[in-house]
Amino acid sequence: MKLLVLTDTHLVEPGEDIIGLNPSERLAGVLDHALEHHPDAARIVILGDLTHHGRPTQYAQLRDVLARVDIPVSLMLGNHDDRATFIAEFPDAPLTASGHVQHVVELGSHRLICLDSFDADATPRHSGILCEARLAWLRNALESANGAPVTLALHHPPFLTGLDGMDDIRLRNEDDLHALIAEFPNVVQLLCGHVHRTISGGARGTPYATFKGTCHQTPMYLGVAGSDHSIDEAGGYGVVLFTDDGVIVHNDDLAPRGAPTVDGHSA
Repeated sequence: MKLLVLTDTHLVEPGEDIIGLNPSERLAGVLDHALEHHPDAARIVILGDLTHHGRPTQYAQLRDVLARVDIPVSLMLGNHDDRATFIAEFPDAPLTASGHVQHVVELGSHRLICLDSFDADATPRHSGILCEARLAWLRNALESANGAPVTLALHHPPFLTGLDGMDDIRLRNEDDLHALIAEFPNVVQLLCGHVHRTISGGARGTPYATFKGTCHQTPMYLGVAGSDHSIDEAGGYGVVLFTDDGVIVHNDDLAPRGAPTVDGHSA
């Protein structure tokens, strides 16, 4: 089973931009590439920061861009979104009993669980949280998996990345999430957005991957404070393969490239 992973689309009003870039055009370009090369994907997931300000006109742009996509799409919330506005603009989005944008996707024998880490009252601003209601829902989703391999998707990373400015606004109650994960050894992968960079590693025994945004990126500022650093760098997306042996995470970068050819010395 193949999952396409996009994140941090940051759509703005028509005619506006982010550091001189058009987020809608950049998203369309990433989608075009992903759909051309991976028409067999079972689903697309967008890991949050769908919009830049959480406004109705920005969500309307997202709806327009996605209108031509035939593959099922899971939409998630990030710190730049607004839950009430999103629900109003996407009334068919799956919600929990507590009103959070969380749902389960069955991908063959594998289970993808999409979480809502948005916090309207975040301190520090733009950080994330999984409240008691969201964690209780997650526990039920993990229990009902009956040991099937599970990948958790959430916007805010529950781990350090070395990008100090982004680490300051990660998931605030990461200890609570990891304590829950420790009870379920079938959680085999974390997929996160938020940091606008391709990063992989492990956190307390669980592999993780983060992805480039579709528009602007975070520069490689390790050990630098501040979460508002941005750079005009090509967007990208993830291609996640669920196999009998586990999870394989690829990243495709839309930087300029030549056409595929054959290296005679390696043939």
